[in-house]
Amino acid sequence: MSAATLDLHQMGVAELGAALHARQTSATEVAQHLLARAHAHSGLGAYLALNEAATLAQAAAADARLSAGERGPLLGVPLAHKDVFVTRDFPTTAGSKMLQGYRSPFDATVVQRLAAAGAVSLGKLNCDEFAMGSGNDQSAYGPAHNPWDRTRVPGGSSGGSAVAVAARLAPAATGTDTGGSIRQPASFCGVTGIKPTYGRCSRYGLVAYASSLDQAGPMARSAHDCALLLSAMAGPDVERDSTSLEQPPEDYSRYLAQPWPGASASRPLQGLRIGLPREFFGPGCASDVLQAVRAALSELERLGATLLDIDLPRTELAIPAYYIIAPAEASSNLSRYDGVRYGHRAAQPSDLLDLYQRSRSEAFGPEVQRRILLGTYVLSHGYYDAYYIKAQQIRRLIAQDFQTAFGQCDLIAGPVAPSVAWAIGAKTADPLAAYLADIYTLPASLAGLPGMSVPAGFGADPLPVGLQLIGNYLSEARLLQVAHQLQLVSDWHTRTPPPFTPCPGSHS
Repeated sequence: MSAATLDLHQMGVAELGAALHARQTSATEVAQHLLARAHAHSGLGAYLALNEAATLAQAAAADARLSAGERGPLLGVPLAHKDVFVTRDFPTTAGSKMLQGYRSPFDATVVQRLAAAGAVSLGKLNCDEFAMGSGNDQSAYGPAHNPWDRTRVPGGSSGGSAVAVAARLAPAATGTDTGGSIRQPASFCGVTGIKPTYGRCSRYGLVAYASSLDQAGPMARSAHDCALLLSAMAGPDVERDSTSLEQPPEDYSRYLAQPWPGASASRPLQGLRIGLPREFFGPGCASDVLQAVRAALSELERLGATLLDIDLPRTELAIPAYYIIAPAEASSNLSRYDGVRYGHRAAQPSDLLDLYQRSRSEAFGPEVQRRILLGTYVLSHGYYDAYYIKAQQIRRLIAQDFQTAFGQCDLIAGPVAPSVAWAIGAKTADPLAAYLADIYTLPASLAGLPGMSVPAGFGADPLPVGLQLIGNYLSEARLLQVAHQLQLVSDWHTRTPPPFTPCPGSHS
């Protein structure tokens, strides 16, 4: 097969890697093709920055490595980065006017490791400002648009990443998940995304939102592709990130072709116990979402898995606990943006206080200001013990609930979000409504557990629905194994939004 007959943008990470190794195409040709698509579909708002010279230089370097006989699953494969990872070749804004035009002198560890594996950076992707949001409509540079329905949000904060993968602008992207910001946009856009155990991926070079919650992870079309990406991204980095886990690098694809331990090839998930939290399947979840999730769970049953009801009794406390802890940490982390050292600086301040006030008021958007104020309040004298300490105690209880549940089951499954994607701007005036959309993703984030979203069909209109899988600590390879088995017998992850479905004979 020649490069001219390949639908390059329809190929995932593993497919592109194989085509590059077989010399059916080149890294330069793939990069040029996807850069052209990024320009052609700029109206989606997925990309915030491109640097074609830098991208093509990386592609040429990958081609040279391939010509020299080097092999690797990511060598020459393009991807794009959420705009909270600092990069030397592209500006880093975190979706905020505060960092408009900022150029980092170094690459984030995740970016560095993917580059070392030979991945080619296409550009930087849109996100909610400082990763604070559930719809990617809090970006200072305009919203990203869900490619299934451009009037809808793609989810947040990693909305640009989900859009780029779903619309076939990139085969994969990096994202970050603080309270669901990989899983929810993956669900809304019909792609696969995984948040690893807290500490699996280094936070060095990640623009901080809430340091005890932020975690990097990959977004791609399939569990197989996510496994290849995570294998390159993860690993200890304790010299630069004190919260990095001292776990040796792993091959997260090692179980993909295997049945569950003790299972047969005909029933590859026999023996797997999947817990279904009663709290995730109540009246708060839309019927169309539940129908799609139940259908995906039925597929897992046919593969041999056993479904059992479990309890996560403190699920409803996850929202108040998270929206105390995360804003408190954000208040501390964002105090560095004061107009003095770097970032936006107000013009002609009358004194130092005026510089602080106007620089922050001019550059921070309303959601960031809201969370800073809330965080400062709960950390203030007289409220620290009443709010922040209590929230941390609840966080520990939520983690204990999960450990009790894992005494009964191997992994936990349920919906990612209580509804499909909502209209852009529909929840802007009611931030509490947006916060409630995180009800099913926040518990795993507070506990530091790995979780992922796997395409599970479609709900109303029709819009994608994701199945959430949550594992115990360090069980990413097993989560990816289960997701891969589901994707072997379903095609939800291969569906392309109708505007981006190729016409017969078209390779654009």
